[in-house]
Amino acid sequence: MDLLTEFTPAASLIGGALIGFASVLLMVFKGRIAGVSGIVVRIFPPYDDGELFGRIAFLVGLIGAPVLVGYLAGTLQSQTVTATAPALLIAGLLVGFGSVWGNGCTSGHGVCGLSRLSMRSVVAVCTFMGTAIMTVYLVRHII
Repeated sequence: MDLLTEFTPAASLIGGALIGFASVLLMVFKGRIAGVSGIVVRIFPPYDDGELFGRIAFLVGLIGAPVLVGYLAGTLQSQTVTATAPALLIAGLLVGFGSVWGNGCTSGHGVCGLSRLSMRSVVAVCTFMGTAIMTVYLVRHII
């Protein structure tokens, strides 16, 4: 199993800048935090604030943009998921629980919260990054 991930500093810098810019635009023009979990949860009732189309467009862009860029660049790669269905179900439930319990997700706390110097976001980011580091270490070196 290949445990290395290709490091692409230029693409990462550009991608990060675009995420930050989009987050600022959402905050300036809509007064909203660009947290994916908050956007997803507000697609479902009881939310009826006239923003449904924008939320759906955000999610379509989130999923479709990398596919479109890969296709146009001729580098569209297949994705292989090796985890079992029960493992994926448990992982999804844990991520959902963490987003609800932490009152936000990695994008909301990590991008928007830290930039606003929110102490709650600092604690959340330290918690999920520490958990991610321990999980990767356990999966790649212990299990």
